[in-house]
Amino acid sequence: MAQNRSYNPRHPWLPRTSAIPKQDVNKLAGVGARLAALRRAAGFTQIELAGALEVTQRMISYYEGQADPPPSALLPKLAQTLGVSVDELLGVKPIKPSRKPDSRMQRRLSQVEKLPPAAKRQVIQLIDAFIERETLKQQVSG
Repeated sequence: MAQNRSYNPRHPWLPRTSAIPKQDVNKLAGVGARLAALRRAAGFTQIELAGALEVTQRMISYYEGQADPPPSALLPKLAQTLGVSVDELLGVKPIKPSRKPDSRMQRRLSQVEKLPPAAKRQVIQLIDAFIERETLKQQVSG
């Protein structure tokens, strides 16, 4: 009976594992780690950023896990979406500290602005109820 051998005898088969361990983004060097940090700082999830760039979440994950930068055609839109320059995204220039409000909240509020008036009133009432509840909690505990 013939024994199973690899196609190229100089490269023996390696044992396969069932799961690929997650990479620690903080340990990655280069553009991928910077992209992940900028995405989080801008308040985007991978899915939200993918939607804004019209790519898949899998592509964002891939770009964050690689030392090589995303395709050059995507860099301007990526930088604009994250609120940085292409030079800052690529690490040519240091990233300037941002004093912008939480962009995730701003995006949600701009979506609320586009709702019909009745729906806007409901959202505002809900927000007011949460704010009032938190204010009362602080008064009781403080």
